[in-house]
Amino acid sequence: MLDSSTNVHQILENLQSEDSDAIRSGAFAAGDAGLEEALPYLCKHLTSENLGIQEAAEYALRKIRGARTVDAVLPLLRHDDAPIRNVAMDILREIGVDNMRALREWLHDEDPDVRIFVSDILGYTQDHLAVPLLGEVLLHDPEVNVRYQAAVSLGELGFPEAVDYLAKAMMEDEEWVQFAVVEALSRINDESTIRALVQVLPEVSPLVCSAIIDAIGSVGDLKTIPLLFKSLENVSVALRHKTVKAIVQILGGQSLSLLTPKLQERLRVYLLDALTDNDEDILMAALQGLSFMGDGEASQAVFDLACRLDPDQSPELYEATIRAIASIGYNDVIRDALTSGDELHIMIAMEACQLMGDHRPVEVIKSIFWDLGSELQRAGMAELSQLGTTEDIPFFKEVVARCDDPEILKSALIFFGNQHGCEDACTVAFSQLDHRYVDVQEMALEACINLHSPILNERFRERMNSDDDMQRLMAVYAMGRYSVTENLSEITDALEDQSPRVRQMAVEAFLNLGIEAERYLPRIIPRLFDENKDVRAAVVNLLGQIGTPSVMPHLMTALNDDNDWVRIRAVEALGLNKAIDAVPTLASMLEHSSPMLTFKIIEVLGKIGGNVAFSVLLSMMDHEDPEIQHAAAEAVAAIQAEQE
Repeated sequence: MLDSSTNVHQILENLQSEDSDAIRSGAFAAGDAGLEEALPYLCKHLTSENLGIQEAAEYALRKIRGARTVDAVLPLLRHDDAPIRNVAMDILREIGVDNMRALREWLHDEDPDVRIFVSDILGYTQDHLAVPLLGEVLLHDPEVNVRYQAAVSLGELGFPEAVDYLAKAMMEDEEWVQFAVVEALSRINDESTIRALVQVLPEVSPLVCSAIIDAIGSVGDLKTIPLLFKSLENVSVALRHKTVKAIVQILGGQSLSLLTPKLQERLRVYLLDALTDNDEDILMAALQGLSFMGDGEASQAVFDLACRLDPDQSPELYEATIRAIASIGYNDVIRDALTSGDELHIMIAMEACQLMGDHRPVEVIKSIFWDLGSELQRAGMAELSQLGTTEDIPFFKEVVARCDDPEILKSALIFFGNQHGCEDACTVAFSQLDHRYVDVQEMALEACINLHSPILNERFRERMNSDDDMQRLMAVYAMGRYSVTENLSEITDALEDQSPRVRQMAVEAFLNLGIEAERYLPRIIPRLFDENKDVRAAVVNLLGQIGTPSVMPHLMTALNDDNDWVRIRAVEALGLNKAIDAVPTLASMLEHSSPMLTFKIIEVLGKIGGNVAFSVLLSMMDHEDPEIQHAAAEAVAAIQAEQE
């Protein structure tokens, strides 16, 4: 607040100045002081072409607020320039509640646009006194657009006492206003809302009736269900489809199954009819409903819809049809589609079967498999891999023996990888480790690991004697996944392997032990000086995961590596473990590091934190490189956030 008349005088003098900086200064001061004497000048400056002055005036008017401010700003609603009117509107939306009396008077302005503006402002007041004011406008204003805005604003307020006004307007006003009334009622969360919407259904046009049904569906009141069912037989097809959608919206999927058998059968008929609609929302609702209460007829209807759809053009709707078919379940429709010889029908049926988790389609798919094209074979094998059982092993063995398609083989290997305790599965999976396609090899390896067979573990041990680097590589990987401790001899021997990839894999095998890998550090640390950078980087990653005090000296050693990527991994590992003792060394590296390493050190200093790191980062904010400045600022912010 101002402490002297001199200050008031100075502010008013600034507001009357020709200097834009003085005006802006005076406006901000007037706002902060709540100086109502400045209101005429501030309203004048609100119309300035200088945006800085305009913004300052707007700030001040919002700060001063009060009835006098509302009175001062209201005349600007008549301004010739739309931007000025919009600014005035924004101000009054915030402060209009301070002078409801003035807003009431302006509701009777001769200019209908002004009455629209004031009606809009009243919707933002969140004052119950606005309801009767807007209600009178809604029922009695001669201009339809004014009444429309009054309805919208009553919806914005959301007060239940507005319902009576809205319901009366619904019965008496023209269609344009009725749409706004429906929207307003749907936004008022009160029991009287539904009653008002329901009561007018027989009295309004089909278009308004459609909007009401949409509103009822969005409100989601169970009490409307009997009425909606009652209306199904006496409305147009389009409206019936909307009503069905609303019923599904309100009840949801699970509750549909709680309807009486008679109601279910009645609704099912209408749901099937709704599948002929072109509205995607209606189709989605119909599919949702049929998913829970569909039968063979419904399955066929949904299947036919799926056949008509382009998955690329309507992906969500197509997926919904597949889910609905799957939810209804396996039946003659699906079986007949699988054996139809029609590629589209077979694909749709397979996609649905894959979601069912039902073993019944397996025999049918197996019977047609060798007659299918490659794409359908892939889809069929993907399904069979999920649904097949041990009884199907002979078929899968035949597939592996006869097929050379990598996608089919990978699916078959997924199946074999799930056949725990099956010797045939072990044999087949292991046999594919030398397949000519690398992705098949990888899937075979994962299948072998998933089987977790002592027999396979022994075979992997034997592979360590192979002259083939890839065989030894896969063997180390598998034994590490099986058990590092049980295969410790082979894995530690692999640390000395002639192949750098095998040595790297041996180091990475110890990652499977977590912190327990610390006990094997004497065997691992020598690889920190390996001739291959990837092996050294793997050791650094392992040390970072272990994260005990014993590994920190080794990570500090890695900071002197001659390869940037190894040093970066060491920096990351120190940051991961918040190694505060490493901060001075990291700070000293900033002077002679590559840009890539510099950015990483800055980032890690922000993670570690502490006074030293904070000071170092502050100094980097004056760096000649703006990108380094930015990185340092972000790291400083990270430290500050950690302290809060």
